[in-house]
Amino acid sequence: MIAQFILRRLLGLLAVLVAISAMTFVLARVVPKDPARLIAGPRASQQAVEALRERLGLNGTLVEQYVRYMGGLLQGDLGMSFSTKRPVLEDIRIFFPATAELTLAALLFSLLVGLPIGVISAAWKDSAFDYVGRFLSTLGVSLPPFWVALVGQLVGYYFLSVLPVGGRLSQGVAPPPNITGFYTLDSLLTGQWGTFLNALWHLVLPAFVLSFGVIAVFVRIMRASMLDVMRQDYIRVARAKGLTYSVVVLRHAVRNAMIPTLTVIGLQVGLLMSGSFLTESILQWPGVGLYAANALLAADYNATMGVTLVGATIYTIANALVDIAYGIVDPRLRAT
Repeated sequence: MIAQFILRRLLGLLAVLVAISAMTFVLARVVPKDPARLIAGPRASQQAVEALRERLGLNGTLVEQYVRYMGGLLQGDLGMSFSTKRPVLEDIRIFFPATAELTLAALLFSLLVGLPIGVISAAWKDSAFDYVGRFLSTLGVSLPPFWVALVGQLVGYYFLSVLPVGGRLSQGVAPPPNITGFYTLDSLLTGQWGTFLNALWHLVLPAFVLSFGVIAVFVRIMRASMLDVMRQDYIRVARAKGLTYSVVVLRHAVRNAMIPTLTVIGLQVGLLMSGSFLTESILQWPGVGLYAANALLAADYNATMGVTLVGATIYTIANALVDIAYGIVDPRLRAT
């Protein structure tokens, strides 16, 4: 029964990825820019452009191009980037560690800030702290990320001059030896404390911007879950036994309130990964998001589709894993 449930979810995951690849392919091909002309340059002759289009496989019908693309995709080939002249998969391997480091830093920051605010807001409902927490959570889901990025950059760099404007390291600071691709972790593993502090300094603003909306989600979910748990009978029994209010909240309420919150955490990983594209573009963080933005401007079809598929795969896998975990825990969901 469990095996059938997991198989259904995996087949659904595969169908979603195929649909995403088809939609992305079509949308990339309707862009008015001609990649062959962009690569060849404005002074290239029409014959040279046509020869390049033939070599890149851009002169066939849309169906023929898609079949050719899917054939390469099944072999792990995302195509060649028109901009960097490297395989798209190699480019993603180069830029992905920066995006993963930013995403994990934003997730960690969201958890450390959002969950405690949600717990305190629910434990002391209708207090001044609760009103402030609810206001900040509403603000977090209302403000667009690009606005938060621009304001953060304006305040942190221009007015206060305490945060860098972009990049992973300051000019003149050499990257640490490549172990994991995370500059903060690699510098710690090799004992380069100056590099670690510099990398952490550059990570502050992008991580804050990326986590701003996620913190609001965690506050809302945790607060609502805590309020529901605090109304349960076992909480009243614990209070009747003479346990202090803080002990009841920390030992009993928080543990049970975390169950629905864990589901949201799993889904937020995929959302953070996709949301990092806009943050990286504005703050010039050299990750997959900035790479994708440059690919879009250059009408680099292969790079655009490769990044989209990677992002969609991460999100759908996270969603499927949460779905499968819930199905294992709750047998009622296996029939759906």
